[in-house]
Amino acid sequence: MRIFSCETHINHALDMFVAEAKTFPNMDKLKDDEKLSTNCTYCEEAAIYIVADEE
Repeated sequence: MRIFSCETHINHALDMFVAEAKTFPNMDKLKDDEKLSTNCTYCEEAAIYIVADEE
């Protein structure tokens, strides 16, 4: 499971991940080249974070 999030929606992304996966995720900032083409899962803003169960 992977959720891309902007600064505004990071708390919601963490809550949704924990609710669905029943475990705490890894949260990392996206690299500069990934930020350019990745939108937030919850809005049209550029994603800053990735919340995922993989490294």
